[in-house]
Amino acid sequence: MRIYTRTGDTGTTSLFGGQRVPKTEPRVAAYGDVDEANSVIGWVVVCETLPADVKEKLLEVMSDLLDVGSELATPPDEKAQGLLASHLTSRVSEERVAEIERWIDAADAELTPLTQFILPTGCEAAARLHVARTVMRRAERSVTNVEGVRTALSGYVNRLSDLLFTLARLCNKRANQADTPWKGRKS
Repeated sequence: MRIYTRTGDTGTTSLFGGQRVPKTEPRVAAYGDVDEANSVIGWVVVCETLPADVKEKLLEVMSDLLDVGSELATPPDEKAQGLLASHLTSRVSEERVAEIERWIDAADAELTPLTQFILPTGCEAAARLHVARTVMRRAERSVTNVEGVRTALSGYVNRLSDLLFTLARLCNKRANQADTPWKGRKS
């Protein structure tokens, strides 16, 4: 099977189920942004100093994001939704959102409470996680532009940026690297 089809050369692409839409369609932008976030998380995962337990969680998130992308690439019509249901059982549910919240709470329990803004830096793993967090925020904004997105799916992408932020702080702590506080300008 060839990787290229030439069908997108005119600025359109196919959604799951075959419907052709412009590549500027909000649904296409959203699953593209989710795919980008997933790739950046993959860049985090290959960081040699990333703790094993954090890597394990991020690999799960990467699989979840493929589910998210599949849902976003599926138009809301019955035919496409039925086709998706026959091919995918999404792990992205209210229960999965609650699990991500438990991961955040467990990581946060290892950290000192924040009393001020911090800069997105620190050890290499933390810096990469901060980049992933900002890309995830963009994906979240894109997902909110898509009509008919399940509440669990939008909640999940919202929670991921919180998870990535907390994991960045956790990586800094475990690397004995203090968070770098923001220093506002004096008037």
